Amino acid sequence: MSWTRSLITALAVCVALLAGSVGCGPSDARGEDGKPSSPAGELLDERDGEGRPYREVDAGDAPAVGVEVTPDTDGGWDVRLTVRNFRFSPAGTRGRAVAGRGLAHLELNGRRVALLRTPEYHLPGDSVPRGTHHVTARLYADDGSVWAVDGEPVESTADITVSDQEPGAAPAGTAPPEPARGADGRGRGGGRGSPGGDERA
Repeated sequence: MSWTRSLITALAVCVALLAGSVGCGPSDARGEDGKPSSPAGELLDERDGEGRPYREVDAGDAPAVGVEVTPDTDGGWDVRLTVRNFRFSPAGTRGRAVAGRGLAHLELNGRRVALLRTPEYHLPGDSVPRGTHHVTARLYADDGSVWAVDGEPVESTADITVSDQEPGAAPAGTAPPEPARGADGRGRGGGRGSPGGDERA
């Protein structure tokens, strides 16, 4: 009979703990303005061209990306991303938003050419015909939402020009924005990227 009493006591303690944690959850999960707070930001109504929602984060915590494109010896282009406050998630990562994690969509003239889980990618020469082209890297959370600051996606674009001759030797690109100080004196930026896997779209 004593084991029955022990089991009932244990169940009563579990129920009390669960009720207590549920009771204090909402106040702990809310920010100063009473809205739910999350280190992974807040979903906005704005969406990208594929219908994915923007995920707004504070500028001080926001990821940043820069893109550099350089010609290679085979007539193609090497793309390298530089990230801050961001880590690439490996393939198979659970589809939920975690602050500063995810993958990059690489676009050529507004058309997605790859999903990147590493900071490097190679564009074959035949995919970039003669003319000026825009190579854009945009950062996404693992749930498919677009990292955003002030309602704008976290992205960077580099322009490359292909002439009748071999690609020029000068790299084209942009670096992630330098850390800036806000009115409150807090820094913006800082962080690192880490390699994962690579997926083609």
